[in-house]
Amino acid sequence: MSKLHLVFGGRVTDPRTLDFADLDGIDFVGVFPDYKTAENAWRAAAQRTVDDAEMKYVVVHLHRMLEPATKPGEPPHEVA
Repeated sequence: MSKLHLVFGGRVTDPRTLDFADLDGIDFVGVFPDYKTAENAWRAAAQRTVDDAEMKYVVVHLHRMLEPATKPGEPPHEVA
């Protein structure tokens, strides 16, 4: 399975959290095949809004959400 990574961001209600203020206004940067490519996209997006403390971009490890539990009854892996 590919190690897919999603990069997105938007305005947050508090820069210390991931509580996005406007879900309709989320900027979906893209889905990337590896962490390095996703990190480069994240850096570029974050750099464009570096002077706005209420804008936050994140990398989500989609492959961790898609991996099945390793043992019956075990919950899926957490998203880091």
